[in-house]
Parts: sequence; C-alpha cells; structure tokens
Amino acid sequence: MDVILFVTSLIIGYLLGSISFSYLIAKKIKKVDIRQHGSGNAGATNTLRVLGVGPAVAVLILDILKGIIAVIIASLLAPNDLGWYPAMAGLAAILGHNWPIFFRFKGGKGVATTIGVLAFLVFLPSLIAGVIAIASIFLTKYVSLGSLLFVILTPVTTFLLLNTLNIPSSYFILTFIVALLSLWRHRTNVVRIFNGTENKIGKKAV
Repeated sequence: MDVILFVTSLIIGYLLGSISFSYLIAKKIKKVDIRQHGSGNAGATNTLRVLGVGPAVAVLILDILKGIIAVIIASLLAPNDLGWYPAMAGLAAILGHNWPIFFRFKGGKGVATTIGVLAFLVFLPSLIAGVIAIASIFLTKYVSLGSLLFVILTPVTTFLLLNTLNIPSSYFILTFIVALLSLWRHRTNVVRIFNGTENKIGKKAV
C-alpha cells in the first residue's frame, strides 16, 4: 500500500464529504442556517422540512454524489489494492459529512452520503436493503427508521452474498463500521421511535 496515495484518498474523501449542500442551498434560497431550524440536522430530510421537496431532492442527489465521487477517485488512485482505498475514502466522506471542517464540524447524519458509498461498492446488497428501507418509510412515515434499516441490513445482505458476488472483505468491514456509526448518530431518533415522538415525513418545521 502506498501510504501517500492512501492518505491522499482519505483527505480527498473527507473534504468532499465536508461540502454541506443542505447548508449552502438553505443559505442561497432562504438566507438561513439549516442547522438552526427544524431538527437542526444538515441533511436532506431536514431540508425537506424547512425548504420543501425541490431543495431536498437536490441535497439528496448531491450528498449521494459526493460519496460516489470519493470512492471513484480512490479507486483510480489504487485500482488493485483489494478495496481498502475506496472503502476508507468512502468512510472518510461520510465522516466529513457528519463533521465537516468547512462548517465548524457540525453536519448531518451521513445517510445520503452512505447510500452513495455503499450503492457504488456493494450495489446488490444495498439495493435489497434499500427496498426494505423505502417500504418501511412508506408504511411508517419515519425516515430515520428507514435509514437505520438500510445501514443495518446492508452488512447482513453483504455477508450473505459475500462469496456469491466475490465482494472484497474490506467492503463488508466498511458496511459494518458504517452501521455502527449510523446507529450512534441516530441514537436519539431510536429513543423517539420507541416513544412514538419521532417526526414523520411531511411534517413541516416550526
């Protein structure tokens, strides 16, 4: 492993992740700090509450893309490294989204960027998990529940398909780490879901 290239891929991934599109779009459209409205989260779901569908879709797509781009760049830097470069660069992008250096380390929960990273690296396992997650959102109106199901089920489906799809072990390890990270980031959501006080999709910010 070339240490310089590896560190470079991590830095690029983190800096890409640190671009907070929800913050930038909210500032452009409404002249507000998205982190001071709604749930206080700098992500697509809170953008939906504060700004509406159009800006939320834009944030979702852009946050997914920055995860994909981070992985692609890392893959180009080291195409034969058993997947560690793209896996760790993807993780760095997620960490950048959660704790962005450009915005005083106050970001989102990394769900959209996680979708981009995992969909690119383990497409079929993440697709299966994603379908179940979307179904849960449709039935319960809890975006956080769908997000949690996605990150929990992706390592499960990845493990089950590990040999069938010849998935690198580095990718499976990434899915497991991301699941733990996302569970920790959503810990307050988990409590609210069990208490029945979690915000449902479509609920406007006060």
